[in-house]
Amino acid sequence: MNDTVSGAGDDVDEVGGTLELLLIEDNPGDARLIQEMLRDATELTQRVNPDESTNEAPTVIHEDRLEAGLETLSSSPPDLVLLDLNLPDSRGLDTLETVSDVADEAPIVVFTGVSDQEVGVQAIQSGAQDFLVKDEVTDELLIRTIHHAIERAHQERQRRRQREQLEALNRLNRIGHDITHAVITTETRAELEQQVCDRLVESDGYRFAWLGSVNPGSDRIEPTAAAGAEDGYLEEIEVTADPDDERGQGPSGTAIRTGEVQIAQDTRTDETFGPWRDAASDRGYRSSVSIPIVHEDLVYGVLNVYSESTRSFTDAETTILSRIGDVIAHAITAIERKDALVSDAVIELEFRIEEMAPELIALSTAESCTIRFDRMIHGDETLLVYGSATDLDQETFLETIEETDGLGETRVLSARKDYFEFELVAPAAVSLFETIATHGGRVASATIADGEFRFVVELPRGRDTRQMIELLKEQRSDVTYLAQRTTERSDRSESGSESVLESDLTEKQRAALETAYFAGYFDWPRESTGEEIADRLGISPATFNQHLRTSERKFFDSVLGE
Repeated sequence: MNDTVSGAGDDVDEVGGTLELLLIEDNPGDARLIQEMLRDATELTQRVNPDESTNEAPTVIHEDRLEAGLETLSSSPPDLVLLDLNLPDSRGLDTLETVSDVADEAPIVVFTGVSDQEVGVQAIQSGAQDFLVKDEVTDELLIRTIHHAIERAHQERQRRRQREQLEALNRLNRIGHDITHAVITTETRAELEQQVCDRLVESDGYRFAWLGSVNPGSDRIEPTAAAGAEDGYLEEIEVTADPDDERGQGPSGTAIRTGEVQIAQDTRTDETFGPWRDAASDRGYRSSVSIPIVHEDLVYGVLNVYSESTRSFTDAETTILSRIGDVIAHAITAIERKDALVSDAVIELEFRIEEMAPELIALSTAESCTIRFDRMIHGDETLLVYGSATDLDQETFLETIEETDGLGETRVLSARKDYFEFELVAPAAVSLFETIATHGGRVASATIADGEFRFVVELPRGRDTRQMIELLKEQRSDVTYLAQRTTERSDRSESGSESVLESDLTEKQRAALETAYFAGYFDWPRESTGEEIADRLGISPATFNQHLRTSERKFFDSVLGE
């Protein structure tokens, strides 16, 4: 997986543009004096932010009561607060404590009288950045004090955030270690995914985490595991991987499509987070990261993690989460492969195709008949199809085949009342079935009935079904995905015979054996001669005989050799 991170960045809290100062002072004369000192203090902005080219003096907002000052703090947080401790509605250090609770990270400089310098020292010990004695304030002293207060507050924020980031990285490394241990001890994918989510939200590491996989037919990302403060979030939202859908253009859908980590550093302002903004805000999700779970060409899903703080996911933290995503993907691959070895289950994908053999599709409606294609064998340049028809006249069937583009020579192999078996050559279908076989699948069956042509593709468990669906849609625009299901292998797969066909025989040997069987070569009397089968396969009779003898020997060795 690519470790490229979109939307990540370090916190930037430097003061930019015009400074905004809040002065809470009830004495009109003292307030007017402070405002006059700052009226032309353009150098203060340049000291605080030397990279800015502005020559504007700071903006001073004056409030004469604590209550009014608190309202201004809440509605428009300033860059610094100048605070008189003794106000009509509050006095002493209680005033500082009340303002500190609301001011968040804005530094506070307090004013004291000449006889209250000890109170100023106590104020610094209680969280103020500095204090000024009113009767001793000069223009230069005021500007220098404000500058130093803002600078110290900025440095303190940086140190605090560095500590928080280091703690977060240490915590995340411990989480990664625990998840790696879970990979070793868990036996099912569902158990692994749940343990990952549980561990991420333990000890208030993150507020919420969930894993989702893509529904093959709809592109909808369906939750498979979750932990933390969910509170109905997953029921309220809808997320897809469809690039043409607004709900597919967010972090999760983009992570699925690109294989790259996606970050929303502030869910309230991130443009891609629009469809889920209100639901996330209601639950305190302030930032998020979406980590794709991908191994080679298999896309298993996406891991979404939410924090209650904005800009919570630094580059270093995201790198560790990306590695955790890789660990999860490798673990799921190992679990799926293990299941495939010990389980008889396979995945079946059902499709409808509109424009292949339309004459036969129309015939199924007109005659209320069913045409089944039970076995498809790939020759050198053609596809041999062995099937059966029910409730259909043979002559009508053969006449319709002659009228159908893309189908070649056809012959009836055996017939009973209302039922017959046939062999046909289908060169038009070769490319479609080659695509399926190249990507690890096989056409298990195909049926024309009730005006529809449907076929079923069988895949081993663990294969990327979404990729197969997209490949078929890309090759033919008239293919429609209908359903996915997990079924047990057919009875013949449970014996050693199927393993011989798949592993011991070459492709040409298997084609010769299967064609001989389905063409009735082993029947008595024979439905097909060796010359006819060789002609169908595009090989000489001698070559067919050699392939058939070799495959027969290997097959009987597997059955009788022990």
